[in-house]
Amino acid sequence: MADSSRPRPADPDAAESRTASPLTGKKRTQQSPGLRSKYQSAAPGHCFKKVTLTKPTYCHSCSDFIWGIIGFLCEVCNFMCHEKCLKTLRAVCSCMAPSLVQVPVAHCFGPAGQKKRFCCVCRKQTEGSTALRCEVCELHVHADCALFSCADCRSCHLDGTLEQDTFHHHWREGNLASAARCEVCRRSCGSSDVLAGMRCEWCGITSHSACYLSVPAECTLGRLRCMLLHPAFVRLDSRNFSKMHCYRITESCSHDQDHSDDADLAAAAPKDGQPAASESGKQFLKVFDGDDAVKRGFFRLVSVFRATKNEEVAEAALRAFYLPDDPRDFELHEIGGLQRLHSDDVLNRNGSADNRNSLKDGCDTWLLRAKPRDTEVIKVYTGWPRSDVAFISVCVSERSTVSAVLTEVLSKLDRQEEDLSKFCLLEVCMSSKQVQRQTLSPQETLLDKLQEIRKVSLRQLNQTRFYIVENRNRAVQVELLIGGLLPLLSTESYTQLIQEHLAIKGHLVTISNFYFNQGAVVLQISCFAEAERIYMLAKDTSINNKPLTSLVIPEIMHNKLGADVCPLLVFVNPKSGGLKGRELLYSFRKLLNPHQVFDITNGGPLAGLHTFRAVPRFRVLVCGGDGTVGWVLGVLETVRHKLTCREPPIGIVPLGTGNDLARVLRWGPGYSGEDAYHILVSVDEADEVLMDRWTILLDAQNVSEDSKDNDFLEPPKIVQMNNYFGLGIDAELSLDFHLAREDEPDKFTSRFHNKGVYVKVGLQKISHTRSLHKELQLQVDNQDIQLPNIEGLIFLNIPSWGSGADLWGSEVDSRYEKPSIDDGLLEVVGVTGVVHMGQVQSGFRSGIRIAQGHYIRLTLRKPIPVQVDGEPWIQPPGHIIISAAGPKVRMLRKSKQKQKKSSANMRDGHLESPSSRDGH
Repeated sequence: MADSSRPRPADPDAAESRTASPLTGKKRTQQSPGLRSKYQSAAPGHCFKKVTLTKPTYCHSCSDFIWGIIGFLCEVCNFMCHEKCLKTLRAVCSCMAPSLVQVPVAHCFGPAGQKKRFCCVCRKQTEGSTALRCEVCELHVHADCALFSCADCRSCHLDGTLEQDTFHHHWREGNLASAARCEVCRRSCGSSDVLAGMRCEWCGITSHSACYLSVPAECTLGRLRCMLLHPAFVRLDSRNFSKMHCYRITESCSHDQDHSDDADLAAAAPKDGQPAASESGKQFLKVFDGDDAVKRGFFRLVSVFRATKNEEVAEAALRAFYLPDDPRDFELHEIGGLQRLHSDDVLNRNGSADNRNSLKDGCDTWLLRAKPRDTEVIKVYTGWPRSDVAFISVCVSERSTVSAVLTEVLSKLDRQEEDLSKFCLLEVCMSSKQVQRQTLSPQETLLDKLQEIRKVSLRQLNQTRFYIVENRNRAVQVELLIGGLLPLLSTESYTQLIQEHLAIKGHLVTISNFYFNQGAVVLQISCFAEAERIYMLAKDTSINNKPLTSLVIPEIMHNKLGADVCPLLVFVNPKSGGLKGRELLYSFRKLLNPHQVFDITNGGPLAGLHTFRAVPRFRVLVCGGDGTVGWVLGVLETVRHKLTCREPPIGIVPLGTGNDLARVLRWGPGYSGEDAYHILVSVDEADEVLMDRWTILLDAQNVSEDSKDNDFLEPPKIVQMNNYFGLGIDAELSLDFHLAREDEPDKFTSRFHNKGVYVKVGLQKISHTRSLHKELQLQVDNQDIQLPNIEGLIFLNIPSWGSGADLWGSEVDSRYEKPSIDDGLLEVVGVTGVVHMGQVQSGFRSGIRIAQGHYIRLTLRKPIPVQVDGEPWIQPPGHIIISAAGPKVRMLRKSKQKQKKSSANMRDGHLESPSSRDGH
């Protein structure tokens, strides 16, 4: 795990804006440090200066208010603290963050929300459209600060390269709730004013930055450990895939970040000219950190006094790029010229040491270069678990080859007797967007390699480290789920389609699974390059004008799961409930392992069910409307025979408009921003209940007046029903609403607007009359039923209809049994029109009870609007048969009793989720 105990949001200089990022067009430039006295701290990397406070300021170490007018500010990362906190400071500077990474894992950047957050690099507030957040961990940065963050995201699976023997806490600094309390001293450690406090992103415990090292290193995953998929039990060969691909995060979430480099260039190189110096006697320099920065035009602005030695300018430039190196090892080169400033030179207008006037016009662009070195000390980390030391220091010279370095490292590890050919040196670039690994050849000279990287980018070298790893010939196994094919084809047809459109190589690819009802196949691929080629090709391929979907599927090592572990499989429909579905998806990814959280609009429910196919016991949480729940139940029914756990219980987070099933199961009328952590605890404590499901056979035929079948109209179809089935005026209103939503889908983003449209279409039908009893014939349990004069006929499986209305009513009638979701009976109810429906929804009346039975047969004489669980269409004349659909399904009903006091105390004390912090 990455020990991300690095500086994050803090109060910058008191005289400066707290909302500005240091890299924006009106960026705060780095000050020349040469003329100020420095203050040392226990944490490495910081360069503190004493400042005079002109506004209320809080300490980033203890989160307390700084009384008085004196504070201590780090000139690199804007860390502010009391003088007393300097001695106990543990939070390292942003420039030292790469040194704390244990297992490099790239971030999945996406656009941030509108909530108040602090940047983890410059510690300033990130409000605005340029902020980014990681979709998997609690990292928040400005778009132009993202380049200076490192690959310290949560490690959510094993990839066969770098592993650990102990599962450690993954600490992230700041952005805690104000009520968070320290696990060690029990004092408040959260703050909404600055970036302060530490939080483990797995178990959720919080602590002061001065206390968190006292917490035992091993993480127990906290309250949610029984439903969380442990990272050590998930394997994914993901070398050629980005984290966005591994976690199935749609590209729309990261679209802005895909072009962030260009955005950074624009921000770093404003076209409105050099800004005016804020203080007299100072000037601005454009500084590049390597050839790559010059090529791309990415520079940093540095402000210095007009008479400043090169060493002091180099120190300011290093701070601007968040580099912790010694400024005496660097020099400045003029871009486009041969001028070079040495350590004793004074930056001046004409380049001579005796002239101390302002800079010469056009000579304010400089390249920061490292001085040539004959020897250098590198750190070589071990690619296998070690408890004694994290790395081995090795001195390399011009003659030091990779083979020589490996020999020295093995000697220091007391493994010199082992065959050198069994090991290799791995170069790892820990960029925040993608971790790149390269195996170095044994004859390669390391000093030349370092100078090559340093010439390209000093920042890149700061994010590069070397690992000694064992050569393994472990078989590569990448699993891709290809969807979007035509359903119900033969295995030969699917194989031919895949070979024709994806040109798979038979010796590298095998089709391991067919999902005929879903039109999907699973490919097992034994080559990284072939897996990447198929993945990208499938995403750009369409068959019969239908685009294919391609998803990377992880392997769950189910044999390692404990007996008390029941992982939760989460499906979220981000299009439901406005933006609430999107925020829930984000929150659940942070609270759980992202490999168990699925965006249902990206590949449907099949991807999650296939991933969990071998898990012996698991639960399902569906976040969406009744239609989304029906979708999951339908797919579950078709793939049940391939699951080890054939009947996983299902809970609901209601994001739709009606949410009738969620109401019956006590999950509420709709999601209104509840804390995602509380939702997961409620799912863990929920009771299992059984629910009937029904099969509806729709056989369209021309039917004469005497109910005899004539001409065949269309092939019969079968649909599944969970909630209710309606004919007539009820279905007609649903159809009008459905058509209105198809015309303008962007307007239907809230339950309030949706219900308003329902009222509008209902008023338009208020004078409409339909003699439904003349248009159909009803049989219940083979008994003909005489229908009254009604306009709508509804068959109920649950005691909730039309957003919570009790259509059957609560009156006791000896002719009927009390309705229940698992009694194997359907309630048949009629309504006389729109007015009657309005009265039912207002609670003034109930429907007309007609019958109750196990088997329903309808004969339609005319086309009639029908709807199943809110999905409407026009049904041609013919027969409709409703019967029980096999075994009952297991659902989760929210427990009535309150959460245990211990759980509440844990939650209030330190288990703060992202959604709970959004509420502050």
